[in-house]
Amino acid sequence: MNEATSDGWGAATDVTKKLTGSWSFNRVIEGQATMQGIATFTPLDGGLLAYREQGHLKLANGAIVQAEREYVFSNSGGGFEVFFKEDPPRLFHEISLSPSSGGELSGRARHLCRHDDYQSAYTFRPDGTFVVRHVVSGPRKDYTMNTIYTRLR
Repeated sequence: MNEATSDGWGAATDVTKKLTGSWSFNRVIEGQATMQGIATFTPLDGGLLAYREQGHLKLANGAIVQAEREYVFSNSGGGFEVFFKEDPPRLFHEISLSPSSGGELSGRARHLCRHDDYQSAYTFRPDGTFVVRHVVSGPRKDYTMNTIYTRLR
């Protein structure tokens, strides 16, 4: 049994430690695409975590393309910050986690990217999985993306 499922996610300050390792993910970009792949959280100096995902993105027209994305996670008092992997790093959002019904930890954040608004929600479930939801709206983007992560054993 992995650490996340044996004792839950623990306190909000424990979440980034428990993310270390490899996860399979399934993503739905409503009405546009689906994606399956592997995400890896690798420790870096200074308590940071490198996030890298790779997978196959299947577009609504049936085309399949390779896709990847990278971020850097940093533990913060009651949750974590997510940075775009740039030099220098640029903050995407900060998530403050709090317990919710059923033993989940959850948090929300907002990021304005020019005129497009990203509303993000993270839910860390008692079974060790976690879900990330981005609702994006604006003049250039309009979609909802849901991703479910399951630890690889």
